[in-house]
Amino acid sequence: MTATPHAEQRLPRDLGGWACLFDVAQLPVLGDTAERLEEARTHEDSVDAHWLSEAICSDPLLTIKLHAHVGYLRRGRDSGEPETVTAALVMLGIPPFFNHFGPQPTVEDALLSNPLAWEGFQAVLRRSHRAANFATSFALQRLDHDVAVIQSAALLHDFAELLLWLQAPPLALEMLRRQRADPQLRSADVQRELMGITLPELQRELMRRWRLPSVLQHTADDTRHADSAQARTVLLAVRLARHTALGWDNPALPDDIRDIADLLHLGEVPTQHLLHTLDL
Repeated sequence: MTATPHAEQRLPRDLGGWACLFDVAQLPVLGDTAERLEEARTHEDSVDAHWLSEAICSDPLLTIKLHAHVGYLRRGRDSGEPETVTAALVMLGIPPFFNHFGPQPTVEDALLSNPLAWEGFQAVLRRSHRAANFATSFALQRLDHDVAVIQSAALLHDFAELLLWLQAPPLALEMLRRQRADPQLRSADVQRELMGITLPELQRELMRRWRLPSVLQHTADDTRHADSAQARTVLLAVRLARHTALGWDNPALPDDIRDIADLLHLGEVPTQHLLHTLDL
């Protein structure tokens, strides 16, 4: 797989420029999600927040769009921030949701002419779903009271990478090519060389600009893991999903298992059994 950014595509080299490339209201959603919303729209009087939440929670881009819309409506208010998709829907209301979110553009249509970009997007999406599943299981094991927040934070952890596949597929392909050619190459180094910034920096800036819930910003921020068990839960789930994306023989896994065992207060052997069970 070989790709280089289009010469005619003038991409930014600073954080502000990259952040301005993305309009949250125009983000596409997954095709399955768009279909479910249109089916529900025909009988919205019988749709409740819990049903709609289930349709939204597996779609990181629609999750972001919903939180960003509610955050915009609440601008200037510091209290009563909805932290989950269900809470955001309850605050917004079902009819206003359907009024604002009409038929949605889809990722499949956006990447129809670029199968390599679609493949790359799907790989990140699969990894995000596995991270969310791991994080949910870890949170339940820890009896955490914010399971839904932790699940959502893990799902959204790599959303900037999803956006890159949508906005600049040649650049995303070049990053993937370089890391496959040299597995020891750090993601941050490749990103900074090709983008001028890192994807985590971009993601933190977008979450701030789009007024996503502060607890999500905190929990999805790897730099906060030292002072937050919830952020550490998300970080370890994301690490595990990344390191097992191609199987369970990654040399980084022993460190992951040790750290997860410490988080869950389990031995390393029971933790390893638990992780394989969860992956099934």
